[in-house]
Amino acid sequence: MKSIDPQNLSIKENYKFLTGSIIPRPIAFVTTLSSDGVLNAAPFSYFNALTSDPPLIAISIGRKDGKQKDTSRNADELGEFVVHIPDETYIEAVNITAANLEPDQSEVELANLTKVKSVKVGVPGIAESKIRMECVVEQIIPLGGTPDKPSTDLLIGRVVHYHISDELYHDGRIDADKLRPVGRLAGTNYVKLGEIFSLERPQ
Repeated sequence: MKSIDPQNLSIKENYKFLTGSIIPRPIAFVTTLSSDGVLNAAPFSYFNALTSDPPLIAISIGRKDGKQKDTSRNADELGEFVVHIPDETYIEAVNITAANLEPDQSEVELANLTKVKSVKVGVPGIAESKIRMECVVEQIIPLGGTPDKPSTDLLIGRVVHYHISDELYHDGRIDADKLRPVGRLAGTNYVKLGEIFSLERPQ
């Protein structure tokens, strides 16, 4: 077995080990609004739930040369965002939104996605998504890098409204087979939902 000290690795080498090991990773497809009213959308695979009391989710958003990405900056300025769960039906469009556009350009328009009005936040969601969560910013925590030049923003959002497609919703639960979620692997690889099995938790 290889024994490797991460301090002896480059940022890129650490990234490859993390993204190749922590798999599959759920994807947060996030929409935000700029101060000029431009609807931004981008996917992030450093994403998970934190707690259900209250419902908090976290997304790690890397910076470029210490500068915040549109998603972090917009969420910070407006205090709101919407998280969608990508599925097989529109994952290609989600991938298109990963393009590096200028702040005054909308990835939603680039990918020909359909915006839909939210209920409790001012940021529109994406109609193609079977699950979306309206969120308000709980905290944005700068991480990594140096104190004067962080490498990442940890965006923590409080879910204030859920939208779940009728075909997925059954007695307060979500049907994973019908959701057909897509997860992230390393490089350009993604994964579909595979075999599902159950294990009883010990007492």
